[in-house]
Amino acid sequence: MKVDRAVLKSLSLFERMTDSDLDSMLEHAAPRRVAQGDAVFEQGGHAKSFFLLIHGRLKVTQVTQDGQQIIVRMVHPGDLFGFAMALRRTDYPGTARAAAESLIIGWPTEMWSCFVEQNPRLAMTAMQTIGQRLEEAHTRIREMSTEEVEKRVAHAVLRLSKQAGRVVQEGIRIDFPISRQDIAEMTGTTLHTVSRILSAWESKGIVEGGRQKLTLTDPPRLLRLADGERQ
Repeated sequence: MKVDRAVLKSLSLFERMTDSDLDSMLEHAAPRRVAQGDAVFEQGGHAKSFFLLIHGRLKVTQVTQDGQQIIVRMVHPGDLFGFAMALRRTDYPGTARAAAESLIIGWPTEMWSCFVEQNPRLAMTAMQTIGQRLEEAHTRIREMSTEEVEKRVAHAVLRLSKQAGRVVQEGIRIDFPISRQDIAEMTGTTLHTVSRILSAWESKGIVEGGRQKLTLTDPPRLLRLADGERQ
């Protein structure tokens, strides 16, 4: 499989790079299709590559010391992920698994320094990505420490709709397969609790569910729920 230079050029991360620099990057690239449910890498595995998501969605999970699995982030098209070297790690801190069929490009970890030298914007983007992850992690920790479960779930669903929402006739659909268990892992609660909350929202016309589908049919009302307004 070969990735056309135009694919990278269309991404903001690479739009200022010269064609020759892009061709040099692609010489060392390893494109790979990842079926839904398959892992790109596993938590604790040797970080031998870093990656760019071209198409699809990935979820990155971690298993805590007490054995609980949590979703720490979603990876969207155009995102870099798995760059453990930038975190001064030699292993992957989580497991990246395809939430939908995905296309990724991988490069050997040892090429990270070379890429950063050729493309300072890559380093800046990596720093911004790390900063965004920290900010989101702090937000989620604050939500789990101070907010009721329904508000946490509302915030998580709104974040997903902002990051991966697609306007449809019914409202805003989260544009990749998302299960109630996924939302439970994002919000530090149980499947039973999330199912109860989403079922109540469905009966009130706030969301519309389905098999691994979720559509926000009344986003303003959900936003008011996230702000603490009783429905």
